[in-house]
Amino acid sequence: MKYFLGIDIGGTKCAAVICEENSDKVLDKIRFETLSERGWNAVVEELISSSEALLERNGIEHEDVISCGISCGGPLDSEKGIIMCPPNLPDWDNVPLADIIKERLGIPCKVQNDADACALAEWKFGAGRGCDNMIFLTFGTGMGAGLILNGRLYTGACGMAGEVGHVRLAPDGPVGYGKAGSFEGFCSGGGIAANAERMLSIYNGITSIPRDNVTAQTVAVAAAQGDKLANAIYRKCGEMLGHGISVLIDILNPEMIVIGSIFERSGFLLKESMMSVIESEALELSAEKCRIVPAMLGDSIGDYAALGVAKNYAEENL
Repeated sequence: MKYFLGIDIGGTKCAAVICEENSDKVLDKIRFETLSERGWNAVVEELISSSEALLERNGIEHEDVISCGISCGGPLDSEKGIIMCPPNLPDWDNVPLADIIKERLGIPCKVQNDADACALAEWKFGAGRGCDNMIFLTFGTGMGAGLILNGRLYTGACGMAGEVGHVRLAPDGPVGYGKAGSFEGFCSGGGIAANAERMLSIYNGITSIPRDNVTAQTVAVAAAQGDKLANAIYRKCGEMLGHGISVLIDILNPEMIVIGSIFERSGFLLKESMMSVIESEALELSAEKCRIVPAMLGDSIGDYAALGVAKNYAEENL
């Protein structure tokens, strides 16, 4: 039996996970708090020891692991396997993680940014199985994309493909990715909250949105309960999501767009206004070919993202 090893690195939690070569289920995992203040060396040592413990308790020899995939927030150099000081890992400055893991564990290793890794997860294990052309949209704290084009992960000339959150959708609006009116400004947790704050400041009616705790979640709860203002906020977000998706449909002609996080939880508040814009803005033939669906993997997507990187690396390089 052969296996894939995955390592998921986040600012709050990390995990080592394992799955069998031909399985779409996690066999076992070890999770721990990142505690990034202790420095990258200590975190990497725990990642290695967790991976070793995972293999040992499942009776797996190192030579039976085909490859290791690492999912981590950017910036990073995927080709060289270097982590380049992500905001949530402040002292990880040019850490050659792929080389370290390969040397210590003796397993071929690939590093991928988390948006691309999540695209691989949904493509290999989730909603996008069987697709050759699929886009994954993060739609959480930020708005980013992973692109599966012609049956391969597309990363671009310098690994920056998929930064859709930086695209300006309007001359002005909530700020996201350092740009007012951007796709991320309108379609992210922070963007929804910022737009809600703006609309609350000029709204004189009764609302159940808690003015002292305005978040994407509290606005969604109010909208689900029928709050008029909250529904207007999500309707506007859905419209801008539709504009952004229309651009992607026209340029990339995907057969599926998989949307995570906020769309998974609150898609019912967004879909009608989103589809209305897509129907009026996107090329008809391309829009008809494209299915827009919520991500399937939920809270487990980090585990599957790392495994997706390992599986894709093996299929393309080993």
